[in-house]
Amino acid sequence: MMTSKLPPFLDLHRHSLSRGNLLVLASLLVAVVLSDFPHDRPTMFLMLPAFSAIAGTGETVRCMRRRWDFYHAGVILCIYMDLMVLAVILFLLIYPYWHFLSASA
Repeated sequence: MMTSKLPPFLDLHRHSLSRGNLLVLASLLVAVVLSDFPHDRPTMFLMLPAFSAIAGTGETVRCMRRRWDFYHAGVILCIYMDLMVLAVILFLLIYPYWHFLSASA
């Protein structure tokens, strides 16, 4: 049996809090660049960072422990950060289309 010698950061079988956080923060950066934020350009490509942030949040949730300790509390704070980033990405995705939804004829 051949074992792969991947770094622990890239091994998907191991739980990695830093991998989840970096994935979420990178998706936020990509979402801000794609949306051209001050001008709020509508683009459906923002779905990719949204799905990436969801995957990063899932990776962060995998790091939860059964018993409470300070690591568990830190993971909960990281999950809250992930949810805030996901809310910002979804805001950047939906806001440019809001004018079409609320415009009266």
